[in-house]
Amino acid sequence: MTKHDSPLPLYVQIKDYVRLNIQKGVFRVNTRIPSERQLAQQFSVNRLTVSKALKELAQEGMIYSRVGKGSYVCPPKINQTLQSLSSFTEEMKRRGQRASSRVLHAEIEPAGEEVAEALSILPGAEVVVLVRLRLADDDVIALEKSHILNALCPGILLHHDFSCESLYHVLREEYGLRMTYAHQTIEAQVANDTDHRMLETKGGAPILSIVRVTYNDQDQPFEYVRSAYRGDRYRFYTVLRLVEPQQD
Repeated sequence: MTKHDSPLPLYVQIKDYVRLNIQKGVFRVNTRIPSERQLAQQFSVNRLTVSKALKELAQEGMIYSRVGKGSYVCPPKINQTLQSLSSFTEEMKRRGQRASSRVLHAEIEPAGEEVAEALSILPGAEVVVLVRLRLADDDVIALEKSHILNALCPGILLHHDFSCESLYHVLREEYGLRMTYAHQTIEAQVANDTDHRMLETKGGAPILSIVRVTYNDQDQPFEYVRSAYRGDRYRFYTVLRLVEPQQD
């Protein structure tokens, strides 16, 4: 119960109560939590106080609302380390989740200037363009557009179904491509209309915009990827170690 004489604001106490019950599994994923009216009565506060608590929990990705139906518990975010180069499929397998994809576009196309610059090729050179929705346990997580040098993987679209196969696995096992490192940038952005529609998010929802160029063991860039990850379902983490300053 809330303590009106506590130094913690009442809305913070309600946030802590809801968060603790989510973490303990009392309020389960995708199930409805008590309504504003019920929480206000339970804690002897006004509904504005409860509304503030629930709004902040929604901003933190703990709950989501359905118009006219109340607030529900969000699925936990997927954590991915920034310390290793791996595919979405491999990352989900490590987590014990089932990865799948919906292929939206798969064609051989001439490279535009942006792609050509990223892959160190001439504009117009052939690239494999693969656009997929990435899913974890059937939940949409990301929209991914990959460009791969066609010269390094001829016929790849004719013989493989990337709605169920791992692109990196095929490149390694069939074409002998050894990916060794990548340059990657991550930015927080507001999703555009296409992202909202594809990722099944609401207007104003945040996304993680990721751009990656992957290199093989010959230091040749062979893949250029632009991805939009759901900010409410995905997060990246890394371990930082102190670098001792050099003494003069």
